[in-house]
Amino acid sequence: MRLEDALFNWLQIEIVASVRGDDRAAADTRDFFLQILQEDHGLSNLHIARTDDTMIHVKYERAGSVKTQLFPREAGEQLLSDINANPKYN
Repeated sequence: MRLEDALFNWLQIEIVASVRGDDRAAADTRDFFLQILQEDHGLSNLHIARTDDTMIHVKYERAGSVKTQLFPREAGEQLLSDINANPKYN
């Protein structure tokens, strides 16, 4: 899986898991993508550093350097919106 894809998948499920603290499936999925990012891409200290009106800033360390990847906020929060819009999951 490409780094950018794994980061985006992690971001979406991280947002879901942080809002839905009792959702074990979301936490397990987040941990799965975190493992991919750590083991396959060598990332550490991965976290959402900032969210503004339009972007989500994800920071991580890789090979001794701190990096920031920006994602459109609407795209990053889309999975949570989809879950909240489906009464089956609420």
